[in-house]
Amino acid sequence: MSGPLSGFKVLDMSRVLAGPAATVLLADQGADVIKVEPLRGDVVRAMGGGGLTPGFLTANRGKQSIALDLKSEAGIKIVKRLAKDADVFVQNFRPGAIDGMGLGEPVIREINPKIIYVSMSGFGEKGPYAHKRVYDPVIQALSGLADLQATDETDRPRMIRTVIPDKTTGITAAQAITAALLSRERTGVGQHVKVAMLDVMIAYLWQEGLGGLTMVGEEHRVKRGQRSKDLIYETADGYITAGAVSDAEWRGMCKALDREEWLTDERFATPRARGMNVKQRLEMTAEVILTNTTAYWLKRLDECEVPSAPVLSRPDVIAQEQVQVNEILSEYDHPGLGRVRQPRPAARFETTPTNTEQQAAQLGEHGVQLLQQAGFSDEEISQFRESGVLGTPPT
Repeated sequence: MSGPLSGFKVLDMSRVLAGPAATVLLADQGADVIKVEPLRGDVVRAMGGGGLTPGFLTANRGKQSIALDLKSEAGIKIVKRLAKDADVFVQNFRPGAIDGMGLGEPVIREINPKIIYVSMSGFGEKGPYAHKRVYDPVIQALSGLADLQATDETDRPRMIRTVIPDKTTGITAAQAITAALLSRERTGVGQHVKVAMLDVMIAYLWQEGLGGLTMVGEEHRVKRGQRSKDLIYETADGYITAGAVSDAEWRGMCKALDREEWLTDERFATPRARGMNVKQRLEMTAEVILTNTTAYWLKRLDECEVPSAPVLSRPDVIAQEQVQVNEILSEYDHPGLGRVRQPRPAARFETTPTNTEQQAAQLGEHGVQLLQQAGFSDEEISQFRESGVLGTPPT
């Protein structure tokens, strides 16, 4: 294994997306991640059919899988044994559930005092929503993200059509884990790290989406749709985005659109004025851009140094030259899925390169191997298999 986290062992009991999205980053960066699954497997295995799916690959590549009867005493005993020499323990059960299983933080801490124990949840451990079932749309609704998508004050809230809270929580948790490991390297002390999806999204949105709530007493000024329309413009043959924030960019925009009279228009003379009159500004811009082609406008906007780009279809995204130059994607043969394409880890490390072309394990694929490494005898392993405590990979 390569990568900056090579040598660290992560016991991953998380399921679905937020937790696996965190631990797959650690696996990409070299950590030895053991995915502990129930006998039926992570539910994501079944989404799209079969035990291996593209979605499961992306969130679980590079991990080893062991399938256990987690309702049995023997299954819990195995998890405890695996935790004994782990550096990190990750779980995203609803608060209280992991304690009921006998794998709560105090229990694992007694087994392994230096472990980084990570609890991921929707809302934290207390409060009216603490035990509520949660998926990404629930957090979009409660964090203000859905409200932000309304086009104006009379428009309805809308969901973003990708799981932003889940994935953002995963990234936040991965960063917190590496920070806790760094602290332990310096102090020798492990700790309990708690990450709630609602907390993550409110902090994430505060810089701009919820920024209007910064000044106490001015909450009434924040209204639905206040953030204006999006920056997608229709051209004569497609769509582009273009935006001007600074005065220099605004001058470039007016020149590109051949509307230099807007420079002396009081509604647009300063950044503040342009913000206050954003609706009119965007509507007027849209009318001009509709009169010519995508290629024409992109050339003009580039010449005038205005940030702009075509709005690409998803297949066009991976075909664009910049993605190819950056070598973001790689293709390789996966034994369970055939020819696949995956993005490389986004961060590049000069001396500890991250792992690429990693496989996603079949359910329980590494169970026997992991039990052997944990010190269980062949006889014990056979008993676990025969009693149904240890799941075996499908043939």
